[in-house]
Amino acid sequence: MVDIPKLSEATFQIEVLDSNTPVLVDFTAVWCQPCKMLDPVVKQLAEEWVGKVKVVKLDVDDNPQLAIDYTVMGVPTLILFKSGQPVERATGFQPKDRLQKKFLPHFN
Repeated sequence: MVDIPKLSEATFQIEVLDSNTPVLVDFTAVWCQPCKMLDPVVKQLAEEWVGKVKVVKLDVDDNPQLAIDYTVMGVPTLILFKSGQPVERATGFQPKDRLQKKFLPHFN
């Protein structure tokens, strides 16, 4: 199983904005029920997309400024970054096939 790293405001620049690989950021919160439902889906995607995209988590309560910077109004929100720019997003719990359709065209 792929271990999904947790980011902070201190590591966001290096891990996401400076990454040569597309990065899918899972904006989440420990109290969020839909986030817990989405967690196994995100883990599956991370495994399937090894080598294509880096998947990371970011707790919005611990990193409120990043949530504000990227207009994250609700959790879970998944944002795909390419060359340091957000190119696609999905908010709320969504099934795996819908997330694949949304994000795959950006890194295939």
